[in-house]
Amino acid sequence: MKKSETWQLAVILLIALVAIFVDLNIEHPDWAEALLFWQPSSQRDIALRLGLDLQGGLQILLAADVPEGEELDAASMETVRQIVENRVNGLGLTEPVVQAQGEQRIIVELPGIENPEQAVETIKGTALLEFVDAGNILLPPGTLITTTLGGPSITPQATQVTPTIPTSSLEDPTAGVIYDTILTGAALKNVGLDQQQGQYIIPFELNPDATETFAEYTGSHVGQYLCIVLDKAVISCPKVREPIPNGQASISGDFTFESARQLALQLRYGALPVPLRVESFNRIGATLGAESVQKSIRAGAIGLGIVLLFMLIYYRLPGGLADLALIIYVLINFALYKLVPITLTLPGIAGFILSSGMAVDANILIFERMKEELRRGRGLRSAIKIGFGRAWSSIRDGQISTLIICTILFSFGRSFGASIVQGFAITLAIGTIVNVFTAVFVTRTFARQVAASASKWLAERKWLLGV
Repeated sequence: MKKSETWQLAVILLIALVAIFVDLNIEHPDWAEALLFWQPSSQRDIALRLGLDLQGGLQILLAADVPEGEELDAASMETVRQIVENRVNGLGLTEPVVQAQGEQRIIVELPGIENPEQAVETIKGTALLEFVDAGNILLPPGTLITTTLGGPSITPQATQVTPTIPTSSLEDPTAGVIYDTILTGAALKNVGLDQQQGQYIIPFELNPDATETFAEYTGSHVGQYLCIVLDKAVISCPKVREPIPNGQASISGDFTFESARQLALQLRYGALPVPLRVESFNRIGATLGAESVQKSIRAGAIGLGIVLLFMLIYYRLPGGLADLALIIYVLINFALYKLVPITLTLPGIAGFILSSGMAVDANILIFERMKEELRRGRGLRSAIKIGFGRAWSSIRDGQISTLIICTILFSFGRSFGASIVQGFAITLAIGTIVNVFTAVFVTRTFARQVAASASKWLAERKWLLGV
């Protein structure tokens, strides 16, 4: 037995053991999850991620809320998509999907969402934050005002109350008063979320230029009111008690944890340059997802079982070796789904099952070539070498063609917001790449090991080789 073949077998066994460790449905140790350096530190978890159709969740179609006939440039919508994606990622969900659909729409998929209404408000809210000079007038929370940046005189609208802030009927004490915006949310450098004395607050830090402006303003307006306004509605109106030179302060109000978290996320990732409206809102139940998973697992297990049995009966010993390679193939695929990670959807499962059939197909090509050489009287080792060599060109061309198709499908799904097409393309592509490794490298190594240790014994029992 050649030393290189021994090393190849050792590598295959090591990969199989690692795959089994990853695939086990256990609480993996911290050191193993820490090795996933390509994942965000907050999401490093060796777990199988299920898509919207398998674990339930929310699918939202957002559209630009602009006057009819007004055109939007592609850069503005891409900025909106990026801000929405950042806000969604800040919700801490597993593998959400945010994709452009056409020129003025964005599709958002949120698997496993617990508070869909709050998520929608977080995603589509414009979050225009302003720090407004109110002078000596205290503006009650909920007051709707009109502001400008830089000093032009404006008159506020009549006072109204937002439905989320319970207050009594308010009289308008602000008629004829001029309000100037000192700073906007664009001046924020960092935004956090904290709790003090049982109240949720949103601490923030201004960028250097805004810090200087804020310091000058607070230093010259001690004893006056500085109102914090979100989307033209007053959140709170604190009095400036002393200068704030370091650009660090906080926003307080009648916040719950969810509303404070929503505002912090919106401010952290910026205001939307284009307002959005919800065009469609679909809930997908987890019950349907669980049923789909069970049926998919059952169908996959039955299909693989039949294939394994066919290979063993028809090709006998080589078929048994191919079965071992196919089992390793399945283990590696599921390990990659957890490690990359890949969000597994129902079409994704279909892509995996299809790639499994292609893995068997590659072994059939190899074994048929081997049988041809054995019938011509060649020895087992020679038949293995020639069989794999002649089958390789067909296997290579088939796998390359499949990868090209996967690329086209993935591009289509990405361009048109068809995430189910993307899921199918990704799992099929991964399975195709793993197939090259298992069908060629693993099966060939197993065959060479058997030929090296039992060549003479098998020469007297050719029926075991399927000849």
